[in-house]
Amino acid sequence: MSAPKKLFIKTYGCQMNVYDSERMAEALGGEGYVETKSADDADMILLNTCHIREKAAEKVYSELGRFKGLKAEKPDLKIGVAGCVAQAEGEEIMRRQPLVDLVVGPQSYHRLPEMEAKTRAGEKVLDTDFPEEDKFEKLKNRPKAKRGPTAFLTVQEGCDKFCAFCVVPYTRGAEVSRPADRILREAQDLVERGVREITLLGQNVNAYHGAGPNGDLTLAQLIWELDKIDGLERIRFTTSHPNDMQDDLIEAHGTCAKLMPYLHLPVQAGSDKILKRMNRSHTAESYIRLIERIRAARPDILISGDFIVGFPEETEEDFQATMDLVEEVKYGTAYSFKYSTRPGTPAAERPQVDPAAADDRLQRLQALLTRQQREVQDSMVGREVGVLFEKTGRLPGQMVGKSDYLHAVHVADCNRDAGELARVRIVSSGANSLAGELIG
Repeated sequence: MSAPKKLFIKTYGCQMNVYDSERMAEALGGEGYVETKSADDADMILLNTCHIREKAAEKVYSELGRFKGLKAEKPDLKIGVAGCVAQAEGEEIMRRQPLVDLVVGPQSYHRLPEMEAKTRAGEKVLDTDFPEEDKFEKLKNRPKAKRGPTAFLTVQEGCDKFCAFCVVPYTRGAEVSRPADRILREAQDLVERGVREITLLGQNVNAYHGAGPNGDLTLAQLIWELDKIDGLERIRFTTSHPNDMQDDLIEAHGTCAKLMPYLHLPVQAGSDKILKRMNRSHTAESYIRLIERIRAARPDILISGDFIVGFPEETEEDFQATMDLVEEVKYGTAYSFKYSTRPGTPAAERPQVDPAAADDRLQRLQALLTRQQREVQDSMVGREVGVLFEKTGRLPGQMVGKSDYLHAVHVADCNRDAGELARVRIVSSGANSLAGELIG
């Protein structure tokens, strides 16, 4: 019996890429590959790329350059580039880096086994189509190996919003929702393998409208179907758009016990002028009123967000409007970035903000967001929360897990195993995590 081939996957970017990498590994697992933690040991290397941040493509070329020596030592080594950079720059990757054997876009990775076979026959393979077939249905069923207590599950891909700064509509395509029955089957399979918490993924997840037995389901209706699965204890979803936060989803946050009190709802800016130039189709006021409605349904919900500073034509007054919005909403966590041009997007052609001014604004915003995050964490001390344990800690007898609010929680003298859900009293707040003690 021949030894299994080894696959090394490096994943960049969002949770959807993490999910995609899992599925790529499963697709190639059917061809005799097992994953390895080291590129040096691999028979195939896959870079699953993200195109959101500045110089994303150059980072991929730099990473590929590190593999030249390895390729020279192992001529049979196959190297592939997958994901959004592959979609955007497929032919250019092949031209600039001859060591690359295959390039596959995010909608075509179910074809990896066929592509891998062609590379073994000496061919170079490029597939960045948007195929008509459902890639999820074409993939082999997930192997029945035991899983950790948490998992991602993609339910929706693509985006029709065409924000002026974003490449997703060009690299992932139009919004497509998976049929509900297929999602429920995959969720049931994950639970049977030990998963207790599922995070539903989509570029615009709350625009979900997947086919159900009696017409399309909204995301809230899908969540209520998932709620019926015995053994599934927690449900989350990300990433959402304010314009698709429907009434039934707001209500579900107040009535569905399995839907966790955490919501990532990016606003991007607090200036209506900048929001209009971003093509966000909402205002700062409408966003704030939406947050009020969500908190009325679930008062303890933790709100997370995304912010871009230094967007083309942003003035100090526009930036101050963002700071004012942050002060009013009070975020439990948030992600903030300095605007970076993405070739081919409308904003890339507009007058750019002075980099030094953008840097200064980012530092001020991050200081405010960090203060708010710490205040929310500190407010958890003395409260009881549910914690899903995921792994052992650094100290003997310590377990680490996530709270209902997605805070990392360390519990000492813990006699629980990974995958167990327990009530914990928070006793202290650290820089990026909480400490707790078991109740009972």
